[in-house]
Amino acid sequence: MPISNFIKLYKFQLLLVLSSLLFYWAFAYNLVRTDSIKLLMLYTALFVVFYKLIQLTKHNFQLLTWFAFGFRALFILAIPNLSQDFYRFIWDGRMILEGFNPYLFTPESFISLNKFPVAQAQELYSGMGFLNASHFTNYPPLNQLCFVIAGVLAGKSILGSVVVLRLIIIAADFGVLHYGKKLLKQFKLPEQLIFWYILNPFIIIELTGNLHFEGVMLFFLIWSLYLLEKNKWQWAAVVFACSVSVKLIPLVFLPLLFRWFRKRNSADSNIQESDKIDLFKLLSFYGIVGITTICVFLPFYSSEFLTNYTNTVALWFQNFEFNASFYYIFREIGFWISGYNQIAIIGKLTAIFIFLFVISLAIYKKPKNTKQLIAAMLIALTVYYFLATTVHPWYVATLVLLGVFTNYKFPLVWSFMIIFSYLAYANSVNSENLWIIAFEYIIVFSVFLHDIFKPNSLET
Repeated sequence: MPISNFIKLYKFQLLLVLSSLLFYWAFAYNLVRTDSIKLLMLYTALFVVFYKLIQLTKHNFQLLTWFAFGFRALFILAIPNLSQDFYRFIWDGRMILEGFNPYLFTPESFISLNKFPVAQAQELYSGMGFLNASHFTNYPPLNQLCFVIAGVLAGKSILGSVVVLRLIIIAADFGVLHYGKKLLKQFKLPEQLIFWYILNPFIIIELTGNLHFEGVMLFFLIWSLYLLEKNKWQWAAVVFACSVSVKLIPLVFLPLLFRWFRKRNSADSNIQESDKIDLFKLLSFYGIVGITTICVFLPFYSSEFLTNYTNTVALWFQNFEFNASFYYIFREIGFWISGYNQIAIIGKLTAIFIFLFVISLAIYKKPKNTKQLIAAMLIALTVYYFLATTVHPWYVATLVLLGVFTNYKFPLVWSFMIIFSYLAYANSVNSENLWIIAFEYIIVFSVFLHDIFKPNSLET
């Protein structure tokens, strides 16, 4: 098609794209997270343009793909401005290259003794902040491999390391696009639905912009689900373990597979689904996931590693608080009853409840195919986040991707409302305004309840 005709045909879309590029540029290179008004205005504008862009261009898959990765390319040289975690990523990768096990040492343990084990140690330590630096790392081994790659390719440059990490995340988004499209096709759903994830400003900003590795975890997760749909369950188990080895959150989904592995009977040349569980396949799947995950962790293993890692993971249940919903209500009840914060008890009870809830979801909702499995995964993780003590914005990325394959709209709404959690950084002590948190969750809960109680909500 001649360029002049292309411009005439897509002139409004190109105007939207130009607007997005300007907004993303301002977001990446001219924004600090304490500037709440600018943050909200840019984010809202990006969401409006995102919605209109998909609405007007939804039938041109190739063009939307170019737009999505053009927006990501704009961030290539940007230092993340909403999160400090990337400094710890770079530290961990360089520690491994220096021969240290990152699970056995905190950055604080070196800096407090005036020791600098890696290049730019003081700068990395200052950037990550004392809270991060005083705890052992919680990032699983495949996540650490990404950090090592950044250390190999840019071992003496923070910006260079940022670029390498960003390219890995963008590559993972290509993978999500590829397997997401294939899975939608398997479900006989419109392939362009994947752009509600790929083009979402929340996904672009939190993953590509702020370097959170949920994108890499989700690449392996969606690949694993596609392999399950194709009945290649052995390879699906290996890939699922890779997802766990980037972020631990997919472990929540394992009980839901209980009903997926059903026996199949042949009758009259037709394959009929049985309600009986194929225990061999089920246990084999769990075994492959477990063995693969253990093998990935094995190079770092020691008794000290096990203690440090479990204690660090437990912090998310018993110490940290951010952008919570029901937990804040439970916390106030605990204060009223005992006079002090009962987070340790509430966190343990929450973990037990989530485990029982996921088991009951697997038994009573009986997800019998991959489509229903994804819907059950979405509900399980949503309930977990509703009860969690800590819900950082990038956590919602998993809900957004799973929501693409369902009729649920609340993940998309939450991906917009989550920006209000960043208003906690508008003050010097980073304290949350509970009225703002309440506003965020009232909107999200309302859409969630609407989605849940509409007819055939789990039969997506």
